[in-house]
Amino acid sequence: MIRNAVVRGSQLASRRFQSTASAPVLAQAEQTFAQLSKDEQHAVVERLNQVMKADWKTVSVEDKRAAYYASYGAHNGRRPHVKSGDNMKVFVGVIGTIALSLTISTLVRSSVPKQRTLTKEWQEASNTIAKEKNINPISGVSSEGYEGKGFVQSK
Repeated sequence: MIRNAVVRGSQLASRRFQSTASAPVLAQAEQTFAQLSKDEQHAVVERLNQVMKADWKTVSVEDKRAAYYASYGAHNGRRPHVKSGDNMKVFVGVIGTIALSLTISTLVRSSVPKQRTLTKEWQEASNTIAKEKNINPISGVSSEGYEGKGFVQSK
């Protein structure tokens, strides 16, 4: 393994960069770049930067691909973290969480008795108190000619 890294590094170092018509800096970048060590990757990027300073019309397509992959490719920290099947796990988790919250909400609401202020008699009594105390005399229950239900919301 160490021998392969040394041989690969020496092969990369022995390439010529005077002419862009020479062999590409990194052939098949998608397969080989991710397998290089961090130092080798840095060296390849530096060499690609030197090659890219030349006229773009003379730079080989393989070098352009290698430069693009080194800058934007899916290697090291840029690999996608999502695996196949993860979308379904997220979907099932969200649906399960929503179902659990609705169940808990329904159980809590059914276990609490109806508040006494929600009865029709209480709301009608609130209307009479509002009229006695002249609450909201402009547009409310105690206004002249008011025809609404007032505080009564129950059927």
